[in-house]
Amino acid sequence: MGRLFGTDGVRGVANADLTAELALGLSVAAAHVLAEAGTFEGHRPVAVVGRDPRASGEFLEAAVVAGLASAGVDVLRVGVLPTPAVAYLTGSLGADLGVMLSASHNPMPDNGIKFFARGGHKLADELEDRIERTYRSHSSGEPWDRPTGAGVGRVKDYDQGFDNYVAHLVGVLPNRLDGLKVVIDGAHGAASRVSPEAFARAGAEVVTIGADPDGLNINDDCGSTHLSGLCAAVVEHGADLGVAHDGDADRCLAVDREGNEIDGDQILAVLALGMREAGTLRKDTVVATVMSNLGFKLAMEREGLTFVQTAVGDRYVLEEMKAGGFALGGEQSGHVIALDHATTGDGTLTGLMLAARVAATGRPLGELAGVMKRLPQVLVNVPDVDKTRVGTSPEVTSAVAEAERELGATGRVLLRPSGTEPLVRVMVEAADIEQAGAVAGRLADVVKSALG
Repeated sequence: MGRLFGTDGVRGVANADLTAELALGLSVAAAHVLAEAGTFEGHRPVAVVGRDPRASGEFLEAAVVAGLASAGVDVLRVGVLPTPAVAYLTGSLGADLGVMLSASHNPMPDNGIKFFARGGHKLADELEDRIERTYRSHSSGEPWDRPTGAGVGRVKDYDQGFDNYVAHLVGVLPNRLDGLKVVIDGAHGAASRVSPEAFARAGAEVVTIGADPDGLNINDDCGSTHLSGLCAAVVEHGADLGVAHDGDADRCLAVDREGNEIDGDQILAVLALGMREAGTLRKDTVVATVMSNLGFKLAMEREGLTFVQTAVGDRYVLEEMKAGGFALGGEQSGHVIALDHATTGDGTLTGLMLAARVAATGRPLGELAGVMKRLPQVLVNVPDVDKTRVGTSPEVTSAVAEAERELGATGRVLLRPSGTEPLVRVMVEAADIEQAGAVAGRLADVVKSALG
């Protein structure tokens, strides 16, 4: 049986992989593990529970709340809010645990459970492992020690969560957005109300699309994974910029006033220069993953900033930021972490900070994003190969070295085994798309013949 917890909680098809029984059992197990770890010592434990608008979130929320309360944890139910809102409220309310029900950018039938520790930080891997072991031991028949009478948890709706979170977002902005017209695509997800409200309170004129969730339309041809609608809307409304979220709003991608897409690397570049100017970019360093475009690295070096690379995944970016004491990091996909204001990627905060930079400089977003030039990037997936040998094959190593010599300083090669499939990803960046495609094709052929 595989590990339940992935890099971002437990995910699967709701009511098939992720059942009410699993949600309830994991919640009880989390309560017991945290109690044993001393998290609840000396007080009555409290948990914050939120969800995105998926239809399945309704019954899964009920299961999580029932599990926590049956284990003696008082529950503050905050309803439909972004993942970073649940993290923020867990910290600001002094709760012992946060639980978010969402599958982020995944299609509607999926759902997931993500736990936050006290302070709104991601639960440590070791605690996730203990929760999983505890759940498995009890699901096979070992009885739970259950409180009775006044010992059971109480459940309350915490309706102030929306206003508290929006006030926090607006309060951390360096300047207002008066005079800006912004189109927001909420992906029919968790930010459908939050993001437009925050931008409006900050002074922007707001146009919304993808902001009518019905439980079934989340991420459906909208949001950060489908930017064409936002591109068209920005041009149609003559807006200064557009902001797109994913289902749980921990991501943000953008569109400039000409309708051009602005990815996570470009957003990081714009924010990094703004934060350096304000003196808030600690150690003049930005953290991003090995999948960041080479153009980002070259731009940061040209601007005199340090670029620290990590493995793919926002969890690795966050770990490096905490270890190094850095303030800004993120991924090309739009996960941007501003650690002075959030404990996780926050798409609404990212969009607000980006808009604030446009307002403060009076320069168009496209011009600001021009600080970096995205080099053409070609990604080829090579299936049905022994991905474990990608780093040890002499043929592959020799082919990569030859490709790197050909590309020189204006290109890059990255071979990466897939974390979930029997394939190797070959990524090549070069000064022009034809060269990138040719080099990637040659490398893919070598990988296939050497590892097939």
